[in-house]
Amino acid sequence: MHTTQVYLKPGKELPVRRLHPWIFSGAIQRVTGHADDGDIVEVLDRSGGFLGTGHFHHGSIAVRLLSFEPADLHDIRFWAEKLHTALHVRRVAGLADATGTDCYRLVHGEGDGLSGLIVDIYGSAAVVQCHSIGMHRQRDLIAEALRQVLGARLDVIFDKSKEALPAKYAETIPNGYLFGTADAGRIVQENDVRFRVDWETGQKTGFFLDQRDNRDLLARFVLDKTVLNTFCYTGGFSCYALRAGARLVHSVDISTRAMELLEENIALNAPFPGSHEGFAEDVLRFLKNTGPAYDVVVVDPPAYAKSMDKRHNAVQGYKRLNEAALHRVAPGGILFTFSCSQVVDRDLFYHTIAAAAMEVKRPVRVLHHLTQGADHPVSLFHPEGSYLKGLVLYVE
Repeated sequence: MHTTQVYLKPGKELPVRRLHPWIFSGAIQRVTGHADDGDIVEVLDRSGGFLGTGHFHHGSIAVRLLSFEPADLHDIRFWAEKLHTALHVRRVAGLADATGTDCYRLVHGEGDGLSGLIVDIYGSAAVVQCHSIGMHRQRDLIAEALRQVLGARLDVIFDKSKEALPAKYAETIPNGYLFGTADAGRIVQENDVRFRVDWETGQKTGFFLDQRDNRDLLARFVLDKTVLNTFCYTGGFSCYALRAGARLVHSVDISTRAMELLEENIALNAPFPGSHEGFAEDVLRFLKNTGPAYDVVVVDPPAYAKSMDKRHNAVQGYKRLNEAALHRVAPGGILFTFSCSQVVDRDLFYHTIAAAAMEVKRPVRVLHHLTQGADHPVSLFHPEGSYLKGLVLYVE
């Protein structure tokens, strides 16, 4: 039994019994013993009935549950079993050991019963990103379990947690290698398209794996077409478009570093019949400048809001952005538009895009509703894990 126990207020155990992994601070009646950020705690109902085991944190989400049964989080067997299950899910989804694809997300937080943990696989490298102090404090155990589960297929484990952790704690830690030696990145394949992933200095873990299926879908629309890819980062949609026979691709991102990596990725996938040009510019300014209309436009911005109090401003931002994008779609063209803001749900995003279409007064048809890939699974009991939403629109 753990020394620190968290008792919930009457009725607050109901979400936990429905297997929701978050305990909010307002649900806690009392804590026995002393709990520091990152400590392992047991959660009990008001009568002392066991509910789960997880990591404690002084904040809105006070406990992230990792098990709804008694579990020893100091035992490598717990972690190895979780990772084995996660790997099996990716095998069932056709992603682990896939021909033409050697990068995928192995652990997607709550979707894999490991709230606060992300693990992305890039060839023979695993990039670990901890979003909670408790998870980061157990990173060496996680690395040991990864080596146990993946064996000889793994030669590097890199911890990329600093950017994802609370600021005060993050000041005390570096990113670094948990296994293997320094490696500034390597070339991976996704559906036979090649990318160099820079996990040491790139955004997130180095690449946006959640858009794999949507990049593949884009390829069906671009033969002999002109394509504009905004917020292109390292050029995922651009490379797919060029490989699929686009006549011209323009890529726009405000980051000059991203544009350098994009050019490297374009070169990795050459030759192709079309041409490419990159623009290190503000996307909204680029869209609003007088310029050509494109047959296909991709709008994939970073999250405009990370909290509910920023949601209204985010919605207005998405509306302005999509109005500008719709103006740049040629008649009979296609718009791929996305939001990864968790607080902007699917319905709100849909209505925001509808409002933008009304402003530009163009008939628009929805061809596809898009979401994150199967290696970013969502627990039925934690719908908050569904963050990426997108639409493919036919614009008259």
